Amino acid sequence: MMRVIGLLFLILLSGVAHAAGDTYPFDNDADRNRFETLTQELRCPKCQNQSIADSHAPIAADMRAEVHRLVQQGVSNDAIMAAMTSRFGEFVRYRPELEKRTLLLWFTPLIVVVVGIVAVTLLVIRSRRSARTNAPVLSEADRARLERLLDADEPPHDTPSQHS
Repeated sequence: MMRVIGLLFLILLSGVAHAAGDTYPFDNDADRNRFETLTQELRCPKCQNQSIADSHAPIAADMRAEVHRLVQQGVSNDAIMAAMTSRFGEFVRYRPELEKRTLLLWFTPLIVVVVGIVAVTLLVIRSRRSARTNAPVLSEADRARLERLLDADEPPHDTPSQHS
């Protein structure tokens, strides 16, 4: 019975180990670090919200294998990113290059914040102007009554007094 449980445990564990990711041999730690950096900076085309290092999609596994091959050949990081971008498009990069065709992508958040600040500022100015122009004007009789109420030591007779 213990052998069956142990065998089931190993079978389940092998599925988890397979899902954890591929292992690639490297000649040195610098190449391993380059590989890890590059696979974190490339987005999975299928998952779109995961790097190829974290994705379990078959396309991500293919991309990791290609990055590994290029790192082993001594290709520069820029050349590897250019190769992946040319094959999968600019979307595959988490940080696309700042160039004419990606200006909107880079500056849209700033544009949205500036437009929001301008809109809020205009609303505040408009509400202050309308509050000043729509303020009620007191007649002379009301103004005199208000002066009497403010100067009086006792509460006015036409309003209910509060007793503690």
